[in-house]
Amino acid sequence: MIIEIGHYALVLALATAIVVSVVPAIGARRLDHQMMEVAPLGSVIFFLLVAFSFGVLTYAHVVSDFSVENVWENSHSLVPLIYKYSGVWGNHEGSMMLWLMILSLFTAFVAVFGRNLPQTLKANVLSVQAWISVTFILFILLTSNPFARLDPAPAEGKDLNPVLQDVGLAIHPPLLYLGYVGFSVCFSFAIAALIEGRIDAAWARWVRPWTLAAWTFLTLGIAMGSYWAYYELGWGGWWFWDPVENSSLMPWLAGTALLHSALVMEKREALKIWTVLLAILTFSLSLMGTFLVRSGVLTSVHAFASDPSRGIFILCILMVFIGGSLSLFAYRAPTLSAGGLFAPISREGSLVLNNLILTVACGTVLTGTLYPLLLETITGDKISVGAPFFNLTFGSLMIPLLIIVPFGPLLAWKRGDLLGAMQRLYLVAAISFAAALAVFYAYHGGPVLSIFGLAAGLYLVLGALTELWYRAGVGNVPNRVAWRRLSGLPRSAFGTALAHAGLGLTVLGIVAVTTFETERVAQMKPGETIDAGGYSIRFDGMRPERGQNYKEDRGHFIISRGGVSVGETWSAKRVYDARQMPTTEAGILTFGSSQLYLSLGDPTNDGGIVVRVWWKPLITLIWGGALVMAAGGFVSLSDRRLRIGAPSRKAKPSRSLTSIAELAE
Repeated sequence: MIIEIGHYALVLALATAIVVSVVPAIGARRLDHQMMEVAPLGSVIFFLLVAFSFGVLTYAHVVSDFSVENVWENSHSLVPLIYKYSGVWGNHEGSMMLWLMILSLFTAFVAVFGRNLPQTLKANVLSVQAWISVTFILFILLTSNPFARLDPAPAEGKDLNPVLQDVGLAIHPPLLYLGYVGFSVCFSFAIAALIEGRIDAAWARWVRPWTLAAWTFLTLGIAMGSYWAYYELGWGGWWFWDPVENSSLMPWLAGTALLHSALVMEKREALKIWTVLLAILTFSLSLMGTFLVRSGVLTSVHAFASDPSRGIFILCILMVFIGGSLSLFAYRAPTLSAGGLFAPISREGSLVLNNLILTVACGTVLTGTLYPLLLETITGDKISVGAPFFNLTFGSLMIPLLIIVPFGPLLAWKRGDLLGAMQRLYLVAAISFAAALAVFYAYHGGPVLSIFGLAAGLYLVLGALTELWYRAGVGNVPNRVAWRRLSGLPRSAFGTALAHAGLGLTVLGIVAVTTFETERVAQMKPGETIDAGGYSIRFDGMRPERGQNYKEDRGHFIISRGGVSVGETWSAKRVYDARQMPTTEAGILTFGSSQLYLSLGDPTNDGGIVVRVWWKPLITLIWGGALVMAAGGFVSLSDRRLRIGAPSRKAKPSRSLTSIAELAE
C-alpha cells in the first residue's frame, strides 16, 4: 500500500506543479499579490510531496520489496545497505526521481530564502521552475514509472550492476545532479527577467549565489566521477573524453563563464544580454547531457540503456525549453539595454576574454561530441572523435586562458594598468618557470613543452597568492597592518584565490601524469618483482576471499624502496553472485601526491598472472585541485554580500519632507 501512496504523492506533486506554473505567472501579470503568494507555498508543498515519494522508493529498496519492478531489476537481498540506498538512483527511473527531488529542493530554497526578491520576479522564477518540474514529472509518470508492480512478486532481485556497487557511485550522481539542476534556477531567473523585460545589477546579485552553488557541486561531481572511473574500472585513466563525460564538462565550462559574466554585470552593469544568454545556454547544456545519457543514443559505462520513447520525450523537452527560451531571448533582447562601457584593458576586459575562450572551448567539446551522432543519423556512417581532437583543440584554447587568469584580479575595474599587473607577475612567472625546470629534471626529462605546462600550473597557484599579497600590502606596510588588511578582505577574495589556485593544481597534476607516467606489463609468479617509479613491487601470490555478495581472487603485492618495505596493496578480480559479472579492483598505493597503480589481468597457463603497473606522479593533484576549487566556491558562498542579496534602492524623499529639511537648516 505504501508504494501506491508514494505513486499517488507523485501525481499530487504534478497537480501542485501545474498550479504553481500557472497561477503565480498570471498574478505577476496582473500584479495580484494573492495569486503571487501561491508560488512560495505551492513550491514548498511540491517539495514535500516529491520528497515523500522519493522516500517511499528508497524504503522499497532498503527493505528489498521485489514486488516493485524497479527494486527487482536493481537490487538483491545480499547487497550491502549503502548500495541499497545508492541503488535508488543507480538506474534510469530512480535517477530521474533524484533529478526531480533535487529540482524540487532548489525550488523550495528559492521560495524560502528569496524573501528579498521583488514579488513579481519571485513569482515568475518559481513558475518557470514549476514548468520544468511539470515536464519531468510527466516524463517519469508516462515513460519511467519507478513504482510499477510485479505480480506475482519474485523471490529475489537481479542485483545492482556490480560496477555501480561502489562508494564513489553512491556520491557521484547526487553531486552531479546538484550541479545540473542548480543551473535551472539561473535559467528561471533569466526567463523571468526576459518576461518582465528588466535586467539590472540587482538581478545579477540574486543570480550569482545560485550559479556559484551549482558550479561548486558540478565541480565536485565531475571530480568524483573521474576518480571513480580511475580506481574502479581498472584502466588506469582519469579522463577518456567519453561523450557522457563531455556532457558534464560542457555545462561546467558555460557555468564558469556565467559566473564571471554575472560578476561583471553586478559590478559594472555590463554584459547584461550576454549574461542572460549564458544562463539559458548553461541549463540547456545540462538538459542536453540528460538527453545524451537517458535517450539511449550513447553506449557508455555511464549511460543507462533506454527505449526510444524516452529519448523522443526528452528530445521534446529539449525543443520546448531550449527552443522556447532562445525564441523568447531573440524577441526580448533588442529591447534590453546592453549595459555600461569599459576599456579593453580592465578587469571587465579580462573577464570578457575569459568568457570568449570558455564558450569557444565549450563549442569545440560540443562539436566533437555531437558530430559523430549527427553524421550517423544523416549518412549512416559511424566515426569516433577521440582524445587527439579534444587534446589539440581544447588544450590549445586553454593556453591563453591560463595566462590571463592571474591578470584579472590585479586589474582595476573600468580601466586597468596592464604594465603594472605584468610587473607584479613577472617574478611569479620566473619562479614558476624555474620550479618547472626543477620538476622536469627531478623526473628525468620528457617532452620539452611539458616544462611550459608545469610552469603554467605553478604560475596559476602563485598568481592567486600574489593577488592576496598585494591587496594586503605585504612588504609595503608593517606586518601588523598587512595582517589586518588581509583578515579584513571579503571572503569572496579568498574564494577566488582558492578557485584559481585549485585550477593551477589540477593543471599541474594533468601535465605531470601525462608527461612522466610510466607503465609496465608483465607476467608474474609468486615471489617475482617488477620495478616502477623507483619502487620494487613483489608479487606475494593470490588468495581467494568471500564478500557479502561476491567472491574474488586477491593479489597481494609488497612495495619496497632501497630494500626497505614501504607498504603493501591488494588488487583483485571479483565476480558477483547474482549477475556473474566480473570486475577489476585496482590496487593503489599513494606516496605524497603520486601513486602506484596495479591492475590484474588474465591468469597464465604456467600459474602466473598478467599484472599492469603504472607509476603516476602527482596525479592526486588533479582531484585535489578540484577540491580546492570547490572549497573556493563554498568560501565565496559564505561571503555576507552574497547571503544578504541585492540592496534595494531607497525611495526619494517626498517634496514636503525636503521642504521641512530645508527650513530646519
